[in-house]
Amino acid sequence: MSEPREIELKLECELSDLATLEDHPLLREVEARSESELASVYYDTPGRTLRKAGLGLRVRTVEGRFVQTLKADGDGLFDRPEWEQAIGGSDPDRAALVDTPAAALLDDDAVLEPRFTTAVRRRTALVRQGSSTVEVALDTGRIVAPAAGDRIVPICEIELELKKGEASDVFALAHAIAALVPVRVGVRSKAERGEALAAGEIDRVRKSEPVPLREEMSAGDAFRAIAHACLRHMRLNEALLLQGRDADALHQMRVGLRRLRSAFSLFGDLVEDPVGERIRADLKRVTEPLGRARNLDVFLATTLPAERERHPDEVGLLGLERQLEAARSRAYAEVETLLGSDAWRTLILDLAGWINAGPWLRDDAPGRTALRDEPARDFAARELDRRRRQVKRRGRHLDDLSPEERHRVRIAAKKLRYGAEFFAALYPGKKAGKRHAAFAEALSELQDQLGALNDIATADEVLREVAGTAPGASTLFAAGMTAADVEARSRKLLVAAAESHEDLADAKPFWR
Repeated sequence: MSEPREIELKLECELSDLATLEDHPLLREVEARSESELASVYYDTPGRTLRKAGLGLRVRTVEGRFVQTLKADGDGLFDRPEWEQAIGGSDPDRAALVDTPAAALLDDDAVLEPRFTTAVRRRTALVRQGSSTVEVALDTGRIVAPAAGDRIVPICEIELELKKGEASDVFALAHAIAALVPVRVGVRSKAERGEALAAGEIDRVRKSEPVPLREEMSAGDAFRAIAHACLRHMRLNEALLLQGRDADALHQMRVGLRRLRSAFSLFGDLVEDPVGERIRADLKRVTEPLGRARNLDVFLATTLPAERERHPDEVGLLGLERQLEAARSRAYAEVETLLGSDAWRTLILDLAGWINAGPWLRDDAPGRTALRDEPARDFAARELDRRRRQVKRRGRHLDDLSPEERHRVRIAAKKLRYGAEFFAALYPGKKAGKRHAAFAEALSELQDQLGALNDIATADEVLREVAGTAPGASTLFAAGMTAADVEARSRKLLVAAAESHEDLADAKPFWR
């Protein structure tokens, strides 16, 4: 059975932005406009069977009619399977789910209970963009969950759904809207936000999630799913950073960006084009403030407390802490400026557009088509083999390498680790699962040791910057003392890293 698809881009904004947009000729001067009140109840089992499988089930009331919809997470952002059917009442209709993925998950006696509700005022307009027809929906309302008590999640967003035509036109329209009002790419559906509200996780820092790859995927589809997962990871934590300083959210946002840049590297020629190269360079350049803030977070949270424990009577450490706290405040101010800028919002919209409709997807040259259409399992096995050989070769005699050479080993190991995480779902089964766990553990051990060595190098940079600001004598002494203590850990870590490298070399590939 072929899956019905929903190709939709979600944009987040403020209530005043919707009013501005609704009054603009872009929407005011179209022929097909409508307004409706949508009341939806979302259902799941007490054990959240559907949500765990990446599904959302709702019954929506529209002008006295009941419509049941089952949606899947799809590729993680833009293109999702959807099964919709009119039903006879306000309760879920199990018979209407027979030809959907939910049927295999729900036993005959499975209980479907309300999890949360949404109330939405929707104003829609059909807009011609290029050769396409796009439905623009302006949604305002709220999400309520009994388990959340009085807490309400507001809804204020723009949905662009492709009715006919090309995905690239959806993003062209999104850019036209972004030129009128500040918008951000949305990565969570109303169903996801409702589930997070009901579970008490609406403000939780988000770690990376398993990428929903399937064995039958092509390499091109696998890249889109991986890139969407990285973009989602980044944006979920960006939303928390926009609310205020949060070291964990900043760290996870930075991890999402680094995973994305690794995906660019892993897929190489398959996704190479001038637009992608520009986006990749811009992401590296503009996100430097995140790195500075993270380095100071790590120093103040780990290096400095350890130094205080070793030297409890050293008064210069207090001056050192004050200088570093001031530097961290400046770094977070830079992060705030970055995330609040039009340039950043536009860059992320460019990124989403490139992932889904970039030149790499539209290039019909035989070589590019062959790369895109290659089975993802074949591509992944070849790339993981290459990255594994690279780590083994670069890491020989690791304890004798220079800091620059160790840094190259760390970067290679990181890309191999991300690749192993990205591609894990392509190799199901008990044997592959055991091998993956052992391989991931060995790789994690190596990364931990190399990461600690990198933290030492970063701490040295931080302390040199402090020394360059002409601090007082006691602070300067404390900085020098700390640098010496940090460097003293290097030899032990080098030996441990060399042992971890040997263990990784012995670990069996899970993809073979």
